[in-house]
Amino acid sequence: MSRLLTVAFHRSQFPEQVRRDLLESLRRRQVNHKFHYDSVKQTQKWLALHEAYSPSRTDPDCLAMYDRSFSGAVARIDASQVHLLGLGCGGGQKDARLLWLLQNAGKQVSYSPSDVSAAMVLVAAQRALEVIPKENCFPLVCDLATAETLEFIFDERQIPESVRLVTFFGMIPNFEPELIVPRLAELLRPSDYLLLSANLAPGSDYAAGVQRIVPLYDNSLTRDWLMSFLLDLGTEKNDGDLRFVVEENPRGLKRVATYYHFTQRREIEVAEQRFEFQAGDSVRLFFSYRHTPELVQRLLDQHGLCLVEQWITLSEEEGVFLACRK
Repeated sequence: MSRLLTVAFHRSQFPEQVRRDLLESLRRRQVNHKFHYDSVKQTQKWLALHEAYSPSRTDPDCLAMYDRSFSGAVARIDASQVHLLGLGCGGGQKDARLLWLLQNAGKQVSYSPSDVSAAMVLVAAQRALEVIPKENCFPLVCDLATAETLEFIFDERQIPESVRLVTFFGMIPNFEPELIVPRLAELLRPSDYLLLSANLAPGSDYAAGVQRIVPLYDNSLTRDWLMSFLLDLGTEKNDGDLRFVVEENPRGLKRVATYYHFTQRREIEVAEQRFEFQAGDSVRLFFSYRHTPELVQRLLDQHGLCLVEQWITLSEEEGVFLACRK
């Protein structure tokens, strides 16, 4: 394998834009999730958390469910050339499995692992290069929430005439639905497919189901990962405490949110700007929406997408959904 790998950076992740996004997060006291994956250290903490708590790593039925969804998606693609877009690719394990299945089905495959974290993109690309040749891998670092003209960028980076299979695994819970689903829809052409996963609230009682999964977030690994952001900025461990709560958006969708509550005064300086926090102030560090299969279908429908097929774990805590444009 070559010692060099070319990674493209979209201007949404150029230093000056990242700086503006960071300052805006601190001004609003609502942290952009991308800052939890900003360093190699944070990436490693997230990967450890993912290995320990993600159903796709701990639940054999969840692993089988993903395999069924991958086989189902591959079976529906008639084209001989497929460009896999791994949005929010993370460590790339699922995308690598999909690449292998596509190639085994006789498809000519290209791959664009994409994430806000350069470290994640590199990990995903390395996994992909065990399956596909280097010249068919086009890593891209970008902020999906703000990057413009992505559909044209991906057009330039894929094999001509390829059908596009967009993956969005484990990401939809961490975006406001009204923002991210239209962005996904923009990337789909009439012959393309979207394969996304959603964290679900188990059981018939939505509110009770959300409460049941709170321990998946309120644990030592999650606390360690989320605190890395504040500690790197200059806060101290005894400046406050983390609190996990369930809250609801205006459309009735529930999420688990994490707030850091200051118990004493702390002043930090970032990019020559000072931010002062008093005892009683709070900063929202993280949120994760929980859906139901019906809520996912409704969300897709509202933004011009048609649900083609779905796969749900026996635990009802995770699902994969295949969609296309109406």
